[in-house]
Amino acid sequence: MAKAKKPAPVTAKSGTKPKAKMEKPAPAGAKTRVKVKPRLAKTDESKAPVKRAVYSAHDLQHFKQIIIEKKKEILEELETLRDSMMDAATGEYASENSMYSTHMEQGTDAMEREKTFLFASREGKFLNYLEDALSRIEKGEYGRCTNCGKLIEKERLEAVPHAQQCLQCKLRSGK
Repeated sequence: MAKAKKPAPVTAKSGTKPKAKMEKPAPAGAKTRVKVKPRLAKTDESKAPVKRAVYSAHDLQHFKQIIIEKKKEILEELETLRDSMMDAATGEYASENSMYSTHMEQGTDAMEREKTFLFASREGKFLNYLEDALSRIEKGEYGRCTNCGKLIEKERLEAVPHAQQCLQCKLRSGK
């Protein structure tokens, strides 16, 4: 029994049947391409979202203690720098009020003051980094690389408690 062919649909525009496209046969020995429709992977919505690894509360407390100790050291250093820059009695720079200093001594004193200011500025910046690390601990974001999202190595965090990138990402960034 032969199957009956269905008639081609009639288009509304012309009222005629559309012509079938005729493809030329491939030359002998040529490879033919077969169009394959891509299949999407099936998603299993019943799976729970993947929980990312985090440091334990004990580890976070350990890191917090390291940061607090570093913060105390920085505050003591800033206090020492402030005391070395200022005369406690007058509140002026210690070397500014000397009437008998020569121009060379004044230049050296100015350079020393500038160097002390730079140290104090650097220590203040480091203090801000430590404060930021403490706030990340409180928010639960501490110890995760800001670039790749992986946990930063424990040894790195113990050495650089304010680190925000894992060693690999830090080396790639070149900073």
